[in-house]
Amino acid sequence: MLEFHLGNIIFQLVVFLILMVLVSKLAARPVLGMMKKRQDYIDEQLKSAEESQKQAQELLEQQRAELKRTREESSQIIEAEKKRAEAQATEIINVAKDRAERLINEAKDEIETERVKAVATLRDEVAHLSLLLASKVLEKEVDRKAHEKAIDDFVKQVGESL
Repeated sequence: MLEFHLGNIIFQLVVFLILMVLVSKLAARPVLGMMKKRQDYIDEQLKSAEESQKQAQELLEQQRAELKRTREESSQIIEAEKKRAEAQATEIINVAKDRAERLINEAKDEIETERVKAVATLRDEVAHLSLLLASKVLEKEVDRKAHEKAIDDFVKQVGESL
């Protein structure tokens, strides 16, 4: 059966304690040191990954804000260019209207000048013809039929010269 001997138990206990001290000094501390280093490395990698993710998120937000700002700027530029083009079109139309008005006024002035010249020429012609008629009338004695004939001839001459 089982017998317990005090000497064997103490010897085994001393050997066990010596073995524990050797294992803890030679094996456990380096293993625990390696595990600590590994844990620190993993923690550092997780922290680095979190920071990278945070930076990526911030960069994404910055890019979205920049894209929004760029879209707003492009909309403003397009709107400004539309207004400028409309203003330029209005200016071109106004310049064309002014030029057309000026040309019309110049044409009216020229027509009026030509009309005045024509009236002056007609007056001169009528005066000349009146003088001719008067000289012909004075040269001969006029009776009523000759007088009417002279007037008709005069009107025909005036009509032909116009």
